[in-house]
Amino acid sequence: MSEASQKVTVVVPTYDERDNLPKLVDQLAAQGIDGLHVLVVDDNSPDGTGEVAEKLAVDGPVPLSVLHRTAKNGLGRAYVDGMTRALDEGADVVIQMDADLSHPAEAIRDMLDVLAHTDAAVVLGSRYVPGGATASDWPWHRKALSAFANRYVNTILRLGVKDATAGFKAWRASTLRAIDVASVESNGYSFQVEMNYRVTERGMRIAEVPIRFEERSEGVSKMSFAVQLESALVPWRLRFAKSRR
Repeated sequence: MSEASQKVTVVVPTYDERDNLPKLVDQLAAQGIDGLHVLVVDDNSPDGTGEVAEKLAVDGPVPLSVLHRTAKNGLGRAYVDGMTRALDEGADVVIQMDADLSHPAEAIRDMLDVLAHTDAAVVLGSRYVPGGATASDWPWHRKALSAFANRYVNTILRLGVKDATAGFKAWRASTLRAIDVASVESNGYSFQVEMNYRVTERGMRIAEVPIRFEERSEGVSKMSFAVQLESALVPWRLRFAKSRR
């Protein structure tokens, strides 16, 4: 399917991102991608992000819709709900992307190009392939933790990718259906790992394109201790589930 004839839906979960969301939508519009839609999944943000999104749906620069959830229920659940809605609404490609401006919108064209010209089931925006980079203002211990997390996940699950915890991805709709995205159990950042694992378990290929990951400029990180703990335990849950099968 050519890029011009496909519907590309960018799923953006939000919680207290009223300052960043308009900037992200402008960045996406600037890419000039035909068939681009934005689906904001807002978790009842107390700062009014949902209202900002509704205004963008009326007078923003790209087609945009809003899925309002009644409570903050985790990143993974927000993506599952958003991806399921995108599939129901006829998306051919689903992009998952954070609202905090850490993911470069200009990389989307490269991701779509890989999907169009290879057999990749999903394309990751990767910090750890040649040409990729983490944020320059990350402290050394955060860079070390990120690198360790990738080695940890790959050692347990043998995913064969450089950036196993990447959160910027371009999915074929057929891949999301094949892995039954609606049944994904993980929440938080471990959602990324389980999604990758489901792809490799089914013998499908994951591709990576380099990105420079930037630190958020507005708002605060949602990484809690509970999220970190789940991220550490989920690879073992997936591994043991495979062993039982």
